[in-house]
Amino acid sequence: MHYQAPVKDIRLALKVAGLDAMIEDGLLPEVEDGLTDAILEEAGKFATDRIAPLNHIGDKHGAQFKDGRVIMPPGWKETYQDWAGAGWNGLIAEPDFGGQGLPHLLQSACGEMWTAASMAFALGPVLTAGAIEALQTHGSESLKATYLEKLVSGAWMGTMNLTEPQAGSDLNALRARAERADDGSYRIIGQKIYITYGEHDITDNILHLVLARLPDAPAGTRGISLFVVPKFLVNADGSLGAHNDLYCHSIEHKLGIHASPTCTMIFGDKGGAVGYLVGEENRGLACMFTMMNAARLAVGIEGVGIADRAFQQALSYAKERKQGRAAGHQGEGMSPILDHPDIRRMLLLMKAQTEAARLICYMTAEALDRAHRESDEGKRKQAADRAALLTPIAKAYSTDIGIEMSSLGVQVHGGMGFVEETGAAQHWRDSRIAAIYEGTNGIQAIDLVTRKLPLQNGDVMQAQLDSMRQVIGEVERSNHPAFGETAPRLRDAVEALSTATQFMMAQLKEHPQQALAGATPYLRLFGVAQGGVALAKRGLVAAHAGDGEAEIVLARFFAAQIASEAQGLSRTVVEGAEALEAAFAALAS
Repeated sequence: MHYQAPVKDIRLALKVAGLDAMIEDGLLPEVEDGLTDAILEEAGKFATDRIAPLNHIGDKHGAQFKDGRVIMPPGWKETYQDWAGAGWNGLIAEPDFGGQGLPHLLQSACGEMWTAASMAFALGPVLTAGAIEALQTHGSESLKATYLEKLVSGAWMGTMNLTEPQAGSDLNALRARAERADDGSYRIIGQKIYITYGEHDITDNILHLVLARLPDAPAGTRGISLFVVPKFLVNADGSLGAHNDLYCHSIEHKLGIHASPTCTMIFGDKGGAVGYLVGEENRGLACMFTMMNAARLAVGIEGVGIADRAFQQALSYAKERKQGRAAGHQGEGMSPILDHPDIRRMLLLMKAQTEAARLICYMTAEALDRAHRESDEGKRKQAADRAALLTPIAKAYSTDIGIEMSSLGVQVHGGMGFVEETGAAQHWRDSRIAAIYEGTNGIQAIDLVTRKLPLQNGDVMQAQLDSMRQVIGEVERSNHPAFGETAPRLRDAVEALSTATQFMMAQLKEHPQQALAGATPYLRLFGVAQGGVALAKRGLVAAHAGDGEAEIVLARFFAAQIASEAQGLSRTVVEGAEALEAAFAALAS
């Protein structure tokens, strides 16, 4: 179950995604020579040496609920305090509040390593980072002064409180209510479920960001407001005051991430929990989406991290486990299972798709960085649109890959993969929730098709297709023999995506139900095409820097073995809606 942070692969992925280009463009003045490598090395070392050993402990021990308190597994608090003390919690936060102001790209790279080391450990900081961004963007000066420094330092942690028993993903159905108080604060009353790190013993205070409705609020999502509701009230001098009117009722018994407490939170049993408005009344959803969009990319990174750890463990096992005699085996005894072609096929599927998902996530982070840092307004808008287009791909494709690759990891282990002692099953169990987090992957597909494809009348998507074609052209012009048939295979995938895109744009106007029916295979098609092209670009970058043979042949493998799915997925999008409706009607009759 050993994990080694893949710093070399991550550094190359950052280069492919555009980190060096942003430095050359003068967008990252805070990233000095050697800083990137130093950050990656230290983050990887902490992940490997400190966090990874907790993963199995956390899975077996779990978060314990007793008398309204959540007690974290052994080593959790000490490791978190050392992690926060090293400044890792404030990587991208504003320097005015103790942060380092570094780009999302570096945050994503570090987050991947911490998640791979232990997803249950990394989840708490992910929510805190979202709370920091929401307050930085929408909070009043008073809220920033009271809470941000403590959140940025990691002394306090943050949560996101959306879901209620009757609501699920439908925020229109939220019932938690807020009442105005004479002193300008609010009283929050209601119940929230599935609250990650809603209660724990790691930090002295927990800052809950809670969606609720005012009595005179409009119906639906237009009537939702966002509030800061601290576990402990904060005195004028910054010290902790009375316990707020909120508590953890219970924690969930889950398939995986056992060390991450998933809480049912009760607000206002004694008259109302004190809360403070973030942004404007009835505009809370816009504030929360600041938090959610960052969280969606972070969840995509979770898929990458889990997939990489599952691959590392499967590869290690395949080298050690001996069974059968591979074709051409000349030695005594049995062969390592690594010598069998089907094991090699599974391992390469894991490696190629993990690298593809990593690149898609890093490309999304790069677009977010440019959207914040470009001096030209037009370039900022262009980058923001690209980030919006890629975010559902980064979240959904990468978390699907996390599940599928951890399942393949179990398969490589054979029967031992089904035995908990090897740890292979934990990766699958932990990864499964990520496709549900922050809007299920089906919701991401709907968002992609209904909101992101129509951006700028389809011009944003067309620009993305053109950028893929440009990379394919560079592969063709490189004449590198190791690429083989990579370029034509990827061109087929991109043109299949183009055909499906045209179909989707037409159906959105005339037959939206058909577009929705094909949304999930369309997202997968996008991920396959974009992932394959990104791997080809990775090969080009590696070749330019040196040899690049290994990177190029991995791109070739993806093009031959995975990108071939694109044509079938495109046909499913274009031709599958009617069959879906007919089959469902027959089954329902």
